Amino acid sequence: MRRYSAFAIARESARYHTGWERAWRSPEPKKEYEVVIVGAGGHGLATAFYLGKNYGITNVAIIEKGWLGGGNTGRNTTIIRSNYLQDPSAALYEKARSLYETMSQDLNFNVMFSPRGVIMLAQTEHEIRGYQRTAHANALQGVETEWIGPQKVKELCPIIELKGPRFPVLGGLWQPRGGTARHDAVAWGYARACSDMGMDIIQKCEVTGVKQSDGQVTGIESTKGSFGCKKLGIVVAGHSSDLANMAGFRLPMESVALQALVSEPIKPIMDVVIMANTVHGYLSQSDKGEMVIGGGTDAFNNYTQRGSFHHIEETVRALSETFPMISRLKMLRQWGGIVDVTGDRSPIIGKTPLGGCFINCGWGTGGFKAIPGSGWAFAETLAKGEPGELAAPFGMERFIEGRFIDESVAAGVAH
Repeated sequence: MRRYSAFAIARESARYHTGWERAWRSPEPKKEYEVVIVGAGGHGLATAFYLGKNYGITNVAIIEKGWLGGGNTGRNTTIIRSNYLQDPSAALYEKARSLYETMSQDLNFNVMFSPRGVIMLAQTEHEIRGYQRTAHANALQGVETEWIGPQKVKELCPIIELKGPRFPVLGGLWQPRGGTARHDAVAWGYARACSDMGMDIIQKCEVTGVKQSDGQVTGIESTKGSFGCKKLGIVVAGHSSDLANMAGFRLPMESVALQALVSEPIKPIMDVVIMANTVHGYLSQSDKGEMVIGGGTDAFNNYTQRGSFHHIEETVRALSETFPMISRLKMLRQWGGIVDVTGDRSPIIGKTPLGGCFINCGWGTGGFKAIPGSGWAFAETLAKGEPGELAAPFGMERFIEGRFIDESVAAGVAH
């Protein structure tokens, strides 16, 4: 794989850009792999990358029923933060945030990481207490956050209205090193690096069954034939329950749609990310000038990837009181993504009742921010057969033991 650089751009421009290689291969699948990862989204690709980089395991297939990065990785609002309350969560998300800072260099691919800062608005007295508590917890965890007052919020985001009639801004939890990245670029960068290691990325290949013998996984059945494997990693977000059923076990989670929309592009008006959890909305501006707007999850289980008028009305109506100028914008497009939500709003990373089968799911609407940390922790789990320090608290057995990692407050609008 040729490295991308200013010199490469100059060289290719001199020959009319005829020498660029494909970013990743599309090989025919082999009959046997050491590891098969189901799901070529950000988490699955990151897992494969760190399997190769950290453990030298490259006989890997990443299986995707659609196209690479076409699920939640390409449908989210790209927020990156690590200001979670519980110690295990803060450690995992802070690992992810720190890996994002060097990801472009590590992958030789510009993922457009923008550490512009994230503010979680407090618009009730209850939120003030909750976010101040989180700020103290983050200080003990080594995560850089601080509680700021309304005037500091206004200084960071001049377009905000502090004295909304229903939702006044009383302060916020500020993480200056949070931000955004380009979701497609994250998937493409990992895919390019995995392909360069010799891993097989197999698209348009739907898994139809999990093969097993004497309680041990032996491979998968798919629309492109059967593949043998020693270890199987399931990383398919909202469809995790379907794959678990194929493998013969159930998951303590549910699948719901999360909706988002973007406005028409406008000139730069805000350079931070704002989360307003009281009104179930969050807002940032993309590099193209679109206002990226997200809301809460649907109130019922479903697998839809479409938007609905109900969420436009509920989310935009509330955000318009806090950001009056957005009421004059036109909507450009709207979509939905299928998210997997656990009872304690924390992920599941670890072993399953089927030997050699491991699962990474339950990220709810917080999956994008966790991609590199999730991949790092799950790669260690697959390589060693046991979860490491980052992943150990997130095993599925915690729901039997009553050892919950409750992030319903830090998750805000379930993300």
